[in-house]
Amino acid sequence: MNTGKRLLRWASGIMLVLGIGHLTLLTLISRDDVAGWVERGLWAAVPLSPGTGGNLENQVAFWAGPGSFAVPLILLGCLVWHLAGRGVAVPAGIGWGLAAWCLVGAVLLVPSPYVAGALAGALIIAAGRKPSKGLPRERVGGA
Repeated sequence: MNTGKRLLRWASGIMLVLGIGHLTLLTLISRDDVAGWVERGLWAAVPLSPGTGGNLENQVAFWAGPGSFAVPLILLGCLVWHLAGRGVAVPAGIGWGLAAWCLVGAVLLVPSPYVAGALAGALIIAAGRKPSKGLPRERVGGA
């Protein structure tokens, strides 16, 4: 396996562990709130304003789980894994954006696993900079 592909696979693995771990942890910590969504019916289980029948714990459980960064992070991790497997380079801008977002999160929430997300971003940046036979710098859309 070439260096660029290996770096991208590590980056995607970190993103997948962070996203899946976040959702798993939420399910374990807030299982009563999540079970309440199912019991009450999923449609509008988490009202936007607290005065309409919702409570703060219910809203926190939503924004810490399915409404959080975890789902997009899992999707991004799957995309990076797929692109690495096909030999397509991930644009360095994705790595810069992920690293910047995670560094801000790491500064605001100490200690936190945001540092690992910043590492994933740095690996994407490094993979884009490494000259590699297996990862051509292709433009998305064929243009």
